[in-house]
Amino acid sequence: MKKILVLCVLIFMISCKNESKKEAEQSKVKTTIKESFPNELGEVFKKHGGIENWRKIQLLSFNKGEEVHTADLYSRKTVINSPKYSLGFDGKNVWLDEEVEGSFKGNPEFYYNLYFYFYAMPFVLADDGITYDKVPAISFDDIEYPGYKISYEANIGSSPEDNYIIYYHPNTYQMEWLAYTVTFNSKKPSEKYSIIRYNKWENTNGIVLPKEITWYKKDDNGNPTTPARPATEFTLPLLSEVSLGASFFEKPQ
Repeated sequence: MKKILVLCVLIFMISCKNESKKEAEQSKVKTTIKESFPNELGEVFKKHGGIENWRKIQLLSFNKGEEVHTADLYSRKTVINSPKYSLGFDGKNVWLDEEVEGSFKGNPEFYYNLYFYFYAMPFVLADDGITYDKVPAISFDDIEYPGYKISYEANIGSSPEDNYIIYYHPNTYQMEWLAYTVTFNSKKPSEKYSIIRYNKWENTNGIVLPKEITWYKKDDNGNPTTPARPATEFTLPLLSEVSLGASFFEKPQ
């Protein structure tokens, strides 16, 4: 919780790249990226900066409101800092630290990587242990958006029963929509999909990252209709080829 000025720390670590390289390599242990995927998805990844460029990145940070989300892309260790609480995943356990008990509303085990997944789209859908299936397109404003369903092999992640569907623009291949299921509590497969529109993107060091997303309502055919809630904005994106030490992701003493 006492971890403040997170972005300053990150920038400092980047400037000290050579000094930190050895420790960064030690954290590169868990998550791998698939070597092949459907051609259309390859074009989507290419539109957003390319898998090869994404593989060079070790650390991702962004702001969601007052929260600063920082994640190691290889170990998937994560920290979320805010003025009233911090929570994270140290590689083994999910932890929560609050200035005042009850400051954080929600389930830390469900929340700690929720927005990381939304923010790291579409590249997070190139992790190993994923299978791809083409699905019918959805329609919005007279445009048909082709889609691919992403499902996980058993024992991959905390909710391997979750499914995602990525929809992209048929001409530009830019990701436009994400449908997803939530099975964290039930631990059972679900066909109840929520859908998000990726309204705005921004280029950060050659990687195209989301700047604004909006949850949408759907019609009976699964096509998005109108916004279901106000847009969620992301600010202060930061990508680094150098990670942070393990202590950064541990619960404060």
